Amino acid sequence: MGGGGRRRQGHPLLRGGGRRSDQHYSHGFSRSQMAALSAVCGALVPSLPAEEIHGAAGAGREDPPIKDLRALYAASGSEPPIPDEVAQCIVKRCLKEAVFLVRLVLWLLATRLGTLLLCGSLGLQRGFPFICKFTDMTVEKREEVLKRWNREKTFRLLRLAFVMVRIVCLYIFYSMINENSENPSWRSIGYNIPTPEPLKQQKARPLGKGIIETRDQATDSSFLQSLTEKGLTVTHDPSQKNIYKVECDAVIVGSGPGGGVAAAVLASSGNRVIVIEKGNYFTSEDYTAIEGPSMEELYESGGILATENAQVMIMAGSTVGGGSAINWSACIRTPDDVLEEWAEEHKLSLFGSSDYLLAMNKVCERLGVTQGCTEEGFQNKVLRRGCQNLGLEVDFVPRNSSESHFCGSCGFGCQTGDKRGTDTTWLVDAVNHGAVIITGCKAENFLFEENNPCNKKKKKCVGLIAKTLSSKITKKIQINAKVTISACGSLLTPPLMVSSGLKNTNIGKNLHLHPVVLAWGYFPDSLSDLKGKKSEGGIITSIHKIKDSDSSSKSTTIIETPTLAPASFASLVPWVSGKDMKERMARYSRTCHLFALVRDQGSGTVMTEGRIKYRMSQADKEKLREGLRRALRILVAAGAVEVGTHRSDGQRFRCRGVGNEDLEEFFDEVGIVGGPSSRTELWTMYASAHQMGSCRMGASEQEGAVDETGESWEAEGLYVCDSSVLPTAVGVNPMITIQSTAYCISSGIAECLKKGAE
Repeated sequence: MGGGGRRRQGHPLLRGGGRRSDQHYSHGFSRSQMAALSAVCGALVPSLPAEEIHGAAGAGREDPPIKDLRALYAASGSEPPIPDEVAQCIVKRCLKEAVFLVRLVLWLLATRLGTLLLCGSLGLQRGFPFICKFTDMTVEKREEVLKRWNREKTFRLLRLAFVMVRIVCLYIFYSMINENSENPSWRSIGYNIPTPEPLKQQKARPLGKGIIETRDQATDSSFLQSLTEKGLTVTHDPSQKNIYKVECDAVIVGSGPGGGVAAAVLASSGNRVIVIEKGNYFTSEDYTAIEGPSMEELYESGGILATENAQVMIMAGSTVGGGSAINWSACIRTPDDVLEEWAEEHKLSLFGSSDYLLAMNKVCERLGVTQGCTEEGFQNKVLRRGCQNLGLEVDFVPRNSSESHFCGSCGFGCQTGDKRGTDTTWLVDAVNHGAVIITGCKAENFLFEENNPCNKKKKKCVGLIAKTLSSKITKKIQINAKVTISACGSLLTPPLMVSSGLKNTNIGKNLHLHPVVLAWGYFPDSLSDLKGKKSEGGIITSIHKIKDSDSSSKSTTIIETPTLAPASFASLVPWVSGKDMKERMARYSRTCHLFALVRDQGSGTVMTEGRIKYRMSQADKEKLREGLRRALRILVAAGAVEVGTHRSDGQRFRCRGVGNEDLEEFFDEVGIVGGPSSRTELWTMYASAHQMGSCRMGASEQEGAVDETGESWEAEGLYVCDSSVLPTAVGVNPMITIQSTAYCISSGIAECLKKGAE
């Protein structure tokens, strides 16, 4: 990448525009399938006449102007290149079974008999041939078909196909940009790309002297030269023509909250450290807050990732710095009751030790954690006011930024450089002590050899094999190391360990997601005492904790505020009809979202990359229901004129002019129902930004995948140092917990390496 602080021309996060009109698509959908998909997209986002605007929020105002609203209402999801982009995204991001299902549905809709089968009586017409194809139906009839699919409970696969296409179509429609990096709908919904002023001009990229970016390499030889220029000794065995061999003390897979801390601790202890990261490296000057390309570059699976049953949408970082580069700044220490549980019930003395408390102090100091907030944004003002009006406790959230940090786009990387992730803290420490970070590089498997017969662990890990994601580099890398650390997160560490041949039954099990359920409230501009827009201000600055009924101190449910840019907003809110969705989008900037997050007792599994199985326990559903009701009460108390949930029927309640009895009746109706694959007609989409526990630490081989030092129970020299080692869900934003645990584990590894050297 370019030197100094200059932005690179053609940088993926800076590149404006959607696809060219002559762009080649490789989705493989047939012409008839694409015609059917275009018809579906046109029904999800229909072109509506201008008179429909009169019912929309914002009509008659100058902001947004009527002409912009007319453009929003006239736009259709069938307009090129939207259907092709939807097909491309489905093929690229969805499981192969899901792609097959969508192809099958579209193939059927392209035929008369198939349309009759999937659409019922709506597929009939007067006169020969009496049955029409889906593409020949009026947009009103097509929309009615989609409404039926949305509540389909007999053929749940049909509902799943609808949900997948709906999510992708709405996401593409509101995220596609033109050559000026703009989406035509943004002005009409009151959205502007945040462009905060940077704190200061960077003279050099913070990790520049330690980074090898494989996507910048033109050939194998240039890659080899980059490795040697960083001081690495590279050998090439003629019998293994496609492999470069590199030696080091410690190799770390992943650069997020766990891997970044481990790299700093080990490198500063005098060890030669190599970090491999499958994502790419960006700095504050690279970030643009443009939703589409930012999600594509910074998030796992481009931000479109869900559990196999499509119940939970999952957000996980995939860039240098991992989740710490794109998270929402919350720095909450591990709750005392959680530490007590892990130390006593799980018999892990680490979490009851002074070493762990010292680690939390060290982590908070390195991140520059602050305790207050000078000015809160619109959504956090709503949360604070609602709680205060109800007499509920509401606290400020500690953040790894200054107290005046007002950046609402940190989910796309902090443009001001104020937020301090591992990419601007721990990894800087690591490269300053000689660590090398190889980006665009993915671990394939760990390398083992037979261990000393006297050792209980039959295997000894001696490094790993990795491949670059650049098509220009044909050579793989074999990194031989004294210790190998997996820090690629709860979704990727288990598949890597399984593919390497490890058999511990806890690997990939006990996955916790901190599932969240969303509530929304509409606050028209006339409420001038609550100024601001949804996309402005710090993302999480306030928190309300719901106390357990059996304890005055424990809290297993919290309420906070999310960031939802337009495409994410459209993908997650319920689709009831095309007109209803456009009305929701017209009110985007003044729609406040709160979410209830539960410390889940239920769990899931992830054994294969991209395949996440998860089901909530009944207790989790009850706590989420309680949290959802509390969130709605807070929104009403803050002055919302209308509130609602994300239930598939668009459940909502107009608050003005109603009595307490009607309000309580609405709250009684609020419930938690299953995801799109459930057998009920109604369903709710959940979300997750925290994944934990899938290679949990245990006091024995039967109770965990790694021991208290973070070392694998099966292989000497193989450690896990990320969120997957946490014994259970934390119940709060886990960044401080992950980094503190990583600090303790890596400090122990450094001590072992020191003793081995002596």
